[in-house]
Amino acid sequence: MQPEPLRIYFYKVNAAYGCFSNFSPHSIVMPSSTADRSVGGYWPTVEHYYQAHKFHGTKFEYLMAQIQASPTPELAAQIGRNCEYQPHPDWDVCKCEIMYRAIWQKFSTHVDIQQILLDTRDAEIIEDSPVDYFWGCGSDRTGANQLGRFLMQVRAKLQGDRS
Repeated sequence: MQPEPLRIYFYKVNAAYGCFSNFSPHSIVMPSSTADRSVGGYWPTVEHYYQAHKFHGTKFEYLMAQIQASPTPELAAQIGRNCEYQPHPDWDVCKCEIMYRAIWQKFSTHVDIQQILLDTRDAEIIEDSPVDYFWGCGSDRTGANQLGRFLMQVRAKLQGDRS
């Protein structure tokens, strides 16, 4: 009988593996890209970058600067999740590319958290969100865990770069 694979659950910034959260205080500097309609420059967190990009190319594009300047990722998320503002019609198509690029930038530039990610070796990484069934695992842990999957992809790429 084979042992269960190691699983690492994360969610809150101030808990174990909190640096894996998009709310962690690790800024990113992103290049602009016309391919995925992303806006470059400095972003305080991945959450700021992700939430702002919901509105790129829409009548709510003015919110991007407001989100970028938000003092906390919680406030950035609150603005980005406000139902009064409609995201770009293609958001569901491009959101994964936007998220992956931001996560890659975060872990390729912050060596301290890059090492934490690499130290997980081949463990399954799971965002233990009780409410998010796409980016996390949801309350019953049946969610898609897309954020955890992206972290494992970034880890694999970093491991390949080191060999």
